[in-house]
Amino acid sequence: MGEAIMTYKALPLKKELKKVIHMALHAIALVLGIIGIYAAFKFHNESSIANLYSLHAWVGIGIIALYGIQWIYGFLIFLFPGGSSAVRSETVPWHIVLGLIIFSLAVGNAAIGFLEKLTFLESASLAKFGAEAYLVNFTAIVTVLYGVFVVFSVLSQPVVVVEEEAAYMAL
Repeated sequence: MGEAIMTYKALPLKKELKKVIHMALHAIALVLGIIGIYAAFKFHNESSIANLYSLHAWVGIGIIALYGIQWIYGFLIFLFPGGSSAVRSETVPWHIVLGLIIFSLAVGNAAIGFLEKLTFLESASLAKFGAEAYLVNFTAIVTVLYGVFVVFSVLSQPVVVVEEEAAYMAL
C-alpha cells in the first residue's frame, strides 16, 4: 500500500504509466488484504475462536472496504474509462486525502494487531521483557515509522511531471 502511494509521486515516468503502476500495486495490496481477512477467519474457525471479537477485526474489515471503494473509484475516474477533466481535477485532492487517511488507518490497525497478539502471547506465559515481546514491539514501531515516512514523503515531494506528447486519454 505504501509503495503504491509513493510510486505515483516518486517515479519519473509518463503520467499514464505511473497511473497503471499505482493502480496495479494497489490492486495487489487489496487482494492481499482480502486474503489476510480470509486467512484470519479460516484460522479462527479451525481453532474454534470467535470471529470479529476485537477492535482490530472490525476496523480491519472497515479499512479493506474503504480501500476497495477507493480503488474502484480511482479506477473509474482516473484510469478507465476516465471521468471528465473537471471531475478529475475536482476529486483528485479528495482522492489523495482519503487515500492517506485509509493508509494511516491501516498502519494504526496494524499497530493494534501487534498489541493484540502481544497481549495473547503474554497471557500464555510469554515473558513481558522476553525476546519475543521485544520483537513484536520492535516490528510495531518499524511499521508505524514506515507509515509516517510514507505520508511525509508524499506530502513533502512535488509531483514529478514528464512531458507528454498527447493530452489525457483513458486507457
